[in-house]
Amino acid sequence: MGCHPVTAITWAVFASSILAAMLVGSSKNDDGRLIHWDYWYTIFEHISPYYWASLGVAVAIGMSVLGASWGIYITGSSLVGAAIRVPRITSKNLISVIFCEAVAIYGVIVAIILQTRIENVPPLEDGTWSIATMKAGYAILGAGLTTGFANLVCGICVGVVGSSCALSDAQNSSLFVKILVVEIFASALGLFGVIIGIIISSSATFA
Repeated sequence: MGCHPVTAITWAVFASSILAAMLVGSSKNDDGRLIHWDYWYTIFEHISPYYWASLGVAVAIGMSVLGASWGIYITGSSLVGAAIRVPRITSKNLISVIFCEAVAIYGVIVAIILQTRIENVPPLEDGTWSIATMKAGYAILGAGLTTGFANLVCGICVGVVGSSCALSDAQNSSLFVKILVVEIFASALGLFGVIIGIIISSSATFA
């Protein structure tokens, strides 16, 4: 019996957090502090904010497409399997696939918006970046992460509900509209991430 994908991701994140805590806490600084924040600030000060901004754009569209494909895989496999016995459910339940595809469209829209927020600003004379530019890079990264992970979860949720909708419709056609309402609310989860991502990116100003 294989491990559920969501469970595998959860354990991977948990294990990574434990490993990071062990590496950070393995030794203390000379002044007794566990984390030397000045040292970390020096490192991140020399990392181009355009790297973080580009990473945010990539995560926004990448995780959204992953969520959409995952949802289509879940609902599509159930739909095709149930349609063998009950062919009438095929046309109606294609709306579940459309809802999953909309998740990828959310990511594309946000990625385009984030890309338009990026402006070309040269670094300072010492090779570092201004506070405003660093803030803009991190803001776009945060917007991309928020949108990407929200759409990932949204795609999986829509896929699971769409799969249940197809199987329920095959058994009792009167259940289709009732479960479709649940699927609409599941699809709205991705919009929350899109709205928050746009709000976060609105404060990004490269200067």
